[in-house]
Amino acid sequence: MIEIKIPTPGESITEVELTSWYVADGSLVDKDQEIAEIESDKATLTLVAYEAGKIQILVNEGDTIAVGSVACTIDTQIKSEAKSDSGKSTRKEDDKKKEPEQPDFSQEQEDKTEPASQKETTSSYDNIKVTPMAKKLMKEKKISVDEIIEGLKRLSTKEVRAAMEVLPKGPTSPLLPATTPKSPRKLDHKKMSSLRRKLSARLVSVKNETAMLTTFNEVDMSQVMQLRKKYQKQFIEKHGIKLGFMSFFTKAVTQAIKHHPMVNSFIDQDEFVTPNYADIGIAVQTPKGLMVPVIRDAEVLSLPDIEKKLMHLATKARDGKISLDEMTGGTFTITNGGVFGSMLSTPILNPPQSAILGMHNIIDRPVAITDKVEIRPMMYIALSYDHRIIDGKDSVGFLVKIKEFIENPHSMLFDVQNPDDLLLEL
Repeated sequence: MIEIKIPTPGESITEVELTSWYVADGSLVDKDQEIAEIESDKATLTLVAYEAGKIQILVNEGDTIAVGSVACTIDTQIKSEAKSDSGKSTRKEDDKKKEPEQPDFSQEQEDKTEPASQKETTSSYDNIKVTPMAKKLMKEKKISVDEIIEGLKRLSTKEVRAAMEVLPKGPTSPLLPATTPKSPRKLDHKKMSSLRRKLSARLVSVKNETAMLTTFNEVDMSQVMQLRKKYQKQFIEKHGIKLGFMSFFTKAVTQAIKHHPMVNSFIDQDEFVTPNYADIGIAVQTPKGLMVPVIRDAEVLSLPDIEKKLMHLATKARDGKISLDEMTGGTFTITNGGVFGSMLSTPILNPPQSAILGMHNIIDRPVAITDKVEIRPMMYIALSYDHRIIDGKDSVGFLVKIKEFIENPHSMLFDVQNPDDLLLEL
């Protein structure tokens, strides 16, 4: 008999909530099979069966349990017997599969021997009254009631009045749709998870403890979209992953931070702390809510490296397998509401960070280009920032830099507006 204990999700966490069991009490589990999900105020983890056997559940779903406590036990002596039984059942199922299925001719024979007159009188309009003379004519012409009803192309007032005389009064008329009964009014109560409770508390504290403002700009996405369209196939063949917009914006953010380092700073008591690296958090929507995995040292990564790391972390987050270390320590965050159709928003800060960039959907809009009006794919971008750390000049200048890098992606290679600036050391 082995015990499955609650692991520690991270430092300073003493208890977790057991959100769901993947297996039933008394069922047989395999080695390394995921059996349950636990959730703390910082991360979601899964419990794994270290050995195969019969499980006995000791904690109910929704219960709060201390770290290190026993969640269930597994009787490893039952696994061999279970395997032999399952093997027998599997063989029996295989034998059944090997036996050729015998075709059922009973229905076919019934169809063949059914009298023609019975076929003609069978109808989905059983409540239609047919006179004896009409029945005789229908039998001679071999016409069914269905065919007659379907052949009626026009109804006159005569037919309507005749129907009103014979139809029962009220909503029970067979030709009138029945009134759908209204479902009873009720309230659905669902307990907040510890992760959602912690998130709620953090969001409220951000509003209360920071001087948060938001500034906006717009970006012409033409150049980036042309690059993706032109090189997407080659990019996939070489790197095994699609080229998305997020890698361009992540790279642009790391380059813009070099010009406005305060955007990458945070407050520690009475000090401003400014890292010389950029650990970029990317907001990812998961079944458990919004999670923000962090891409470390993004300033030294190439576009393919950013795409690969983002895919890896996003997949782990959606599968509930991401660790606490992979979601902590970010210096700046990017969130993309455009994937849900958002045109404009004011993203909220992710403490202790001082700024967050919001991306939005791309819409073709008329814009003025060299004295002409052209239709361009435009995106609004928003920067929410803590005004205690970041001044208006840095916040606006930071967004302008991102706009310049996205509208001229090649400039990110030189970190200047154009190669002429590099040549002339401007």
